[in-house]
Amino acid sequence: MQEDRVKRYRPHILVVIALAVVLSTGWHGALRNALTDLRFAWQSRAASGNVVVVAIDAPSIDQIGVWPWPRRLHAELLHKLESAGAQDVAFDVDFSTPSDPASDEAFVKALREVGGSTILPSFRQPAPNGGAAHINRPLKPFSNQSWPAVVNVAVESDGLVRRYPVGEKLGDALMPSMAVVLAGQDASRRSPFLIDFSIRAASIPRVSYADVLHGDAATLDKLRDKKIIVGATALELGDRFSVPNGGIVSGPVLQALAAESILQHRMLRWTSDAGMILGLGVICLLMMYSWRRLASGYRVAVLIAAGAAVELTAALVQARWPFVVDTSLFHIAIIAYLTAIALDEIDFRGLLGRIAESRFHRIAMSLGDGLVCTDADHRITVWNPGASAIFGYMPAEIIGRPFDTLCAAPADGAARPSMRDVARQALLVPGGAVVVEFEGRRKNGETFPVEASFSGWQGTDGFQYGAILRDISVRKREVERVRYLAEHDALTGLANRNMLHAGLASLIAAAERRSSGVALLVLGLDGFQQINDMLGHSAGDLVLRAVAERLRSEADGKAVVARLSGDEFAIALDCAEAGEPIVEFAERIALAFEAPLATGTRQHRVRISIGVAVYPDGGYNADDLLSNGHLALSRAKATRRGSHVIFESAIRQELENRLTLESELALAADHGEFELFYQPQVRLVDGDLVGAEALIRWRHPVRGYVSPGEFMPVVNTSALSERIANWVMETACRQARAWELSGNSVRVAINLSPSQLHSGDLAHAVAALLDATGLTPALLELEVTEDILLHDEGRVLDMFKRIQELGVRVLFDDFGTGYASLSYLKKFPLDGLKIDRSFVLDLLTDSDDAAIVGSTIGLSKQLGLSVVAEGIENRATADFLISMGCKEGQGYFFGRPMPADAFERQFLAQPQSVSAA
Repeated sequence: MQEDRVKRYRPHILVVIALAVVLSTGWHGALRNALTDLRFAWQSRAASGNVVVVAIDAPSIDQIGVWPWPRRLHAELLHKLESAGAQDVAFDVDFSTPSDPASDEAFVKALREVGGSTILPSFRQPAPNGGAAHINRPLKPFSNQSWPAVVNVAVESDGLVRRYPVGEKLGDALMPSMAVVLAGQDASRRSPFLIDFSIRAASIPRVSYADVLHGDAATLDKLRDKKIIVGATALELGDRFSVPNGGIVSGPVLQALAAESILQHRMLRWTSDAGMILGLGVICLLMMYSWRRLASGYRVAVLIAAGAAVELTAALVQARWPFVVDTSLFHIAIIAYLTAIALDEIDFRGLLGRIAESRFHRIAMSLGDGLVCTDADHRITVWNPGASAIFGYMPAEIIGRPFDTLCAAPADGAARPSMRDVARQALLVPGGAVVVEFEGRRKNGETFPVEASFSGWQGTDGFQYGAILRDISVRKREVERVRYLAEHDALTGLANRNMLHAGLASLIAAAERRSSGVALLVLGLDGFQQINDMLGHSAGDLVLRAVAERLRSEADGKAVVARLSGDEFAIALDCAEAGEPIVEFAERIALAFEAPLATGTRQHRVRISIGVAVYPDGGYNADDLLSNGHLALSRAKATRRGSHVIFESAIRQELENRLTLESELALAADHGEFELFYQPQVRLVDGDLVGAEALIRWRHPVRGYVSPGEFMPVVNTSALSERIANWVMETACRQARAWELSGNSVRVAINLSPSQLHSGDLAHAVAALLDATGLTPALLELEVTEDILLHDEGRVLDMFKRIQELGVRVLFDDFGTGYASLSYLKKFPLDGLKIDRSFVLDLLTDSDDAAIVGSTIGLSKQLGLSVVAEGIENRATADFLISMGCKEGQGYFFGRPMPADAFERQFLAQPQSVSAA
């Protein structure tokens, strides 16, 4: 009787428990919000059109410039809005900090002239350290001429904005919210309301800030008698809020939705909980009455119909009146009752039993492990096919024999496992089984490792034992193989990076106790990539193995020898056990590779560069030593190939300085901090201007102009090289074209970057640039240096021929400073060359320089090349060059590099000859 009563009330108890759990955890709030959001999606409505957003959008930023804008623009906007007949104007823009005084004064004047109908925002800004929030208010001159309004909104736990405050207390005063002021409502003694998100955000009229500012007639017509919200909608300005149903709106649009909710009398509020409690009571009474009277299918239909009816009623109420009915607990009760019906209808106990029986059958049939059972005397009574596969005995051969038949004597002399002891121990542990490992013996006498899970139980014939047996020989070998691979390089058999790291840590710990040192040599092969490219990776692998063997031989067991990656190796050793100074050890390792490496029928000459880091000066732990060893190796490859470099702190500082400079250069390119200066090139005999060399300058916002010698070496070896070089070429060509259009045909010389030749088709790029700018090709001159011509001569030769066919001049720059300049004069299509300033500066006092310059000029005449001398700093040098036959020159005597406007004033304002600058 008692059991029947419990069963009768069990569904209703389940509902009460479900409601209690949901109420205690707050889950009903999430369901309530989800249902409300769905109703918004079902009940889409358009905005009234009385609120218009003047958007600070992407087109406005493109036309006006980077945000923030001068406040004089906001003043102009106010005048435009007033002339268009707009009503109240609200700015969702921060006016809490002063800007340009003239702009601020213009904005104050505009606020005064429009008659105080402007609303400016205040907002509470959280402190970054968790302290008291800071209140941002408009500057006092602004607030004296405007209406105050708060723009803060609360973001709920799910990251969405639903509620809108009517007002907020800032300081001692209650300040109304922006939408409330814009809609002309009273903010006193009213709680926040739900924004009606059934109003489509896309239906709110929007116009572009730039269109209003420019006085577009069609745009201004849209603003007559409208309430205006001015604010940022551009993605890059970041003023975004997540709203129900996956929407994301900007701050001004959110304020407009709130204002529309007020104007359309849609300030939504939750209904009283009395209706929810009444509905829960009705559904509970209905279920209590019908539980034993109606079949389960009818009860399910009643519950579903009740839920649909309640939700439909709630949707109709929310669509017609500004009320939101909370139906979350009602739906949770329905779900709980449906669950109770399911539990009543399903025989879970029988179902679980059938599932367990089926699972046991599948496991038993597919068991690949050996299953062995014995009697109290340890004689085998059960033997499954898995055991036959492992040990080789058929059931007839093994049943009745002692379990010890399967055990081999341990190699270490330990006792065999006692089945009785292990099985009885299993009775005392959770799970009732003990796992041990022992040496097993197959029928053929082979021994192998076995893993056994022993258990015991009391049977009808006394105590019995059982074991699940598993051959783990393969697993053991795999474990050893995995351990080996985890610690060694698969190609060379040397220690890998992980093992090297562990060995270094161990050496450092020992050295710290003895106050000695630990050395790490990081070795890189010079020219290994050529072997891979020419002979293939198979030959490269043979070379790597030979290198590993030679390193192992030279280390002679005194050090950890490892392969780090690719063609990089490492040697770690205790300085106290090295037997020689580390410098001598490194030199010996380097000299060992003077002899060729034999790989099959080939011999390879491979040199190595070595970076050395010594604990503690080169690093206090393994990571530091590895990092600093690599830095030293990089320095060795750059300055001392085939030898070694010991790490010093200056190497890291140099790298950090370079990385900092690269970062600053990237920002400089983004911010337009580079400029082109122009140095005049003149005809020496009469001083007439014939051209100008375009030279890049960096105007750093803090350091001022930075010397090209400081940043150009970094630019030429960084990813920025091509970008900056292309900017120089385009800027110089456009400047030359501007001078050409003004009647001054000035030949502009540009220094080419190696990246421009290696990354694409330079001839095509030059042709496209000439076509885009309209520049006469003869006014463009490209200067190349020997390092540009060193690689891929055939491709570069073809490219320069095509450039010359365009009519563009090609000059060889810094002539005389390289190694094969004369051969290049013969190979490459050149129009002239420039004598390096290092030969010109001391021309009057150094007979060797004079001989070199004279020979160069004479050779150029014979080859039909023009000559430009650089570095002319006085009249005597210019006259001497004239006497040698040099026709053109440049230098400080004629003019220093200068901006384009200064160049125009000095050299292009009127026809003149160039004299001393």
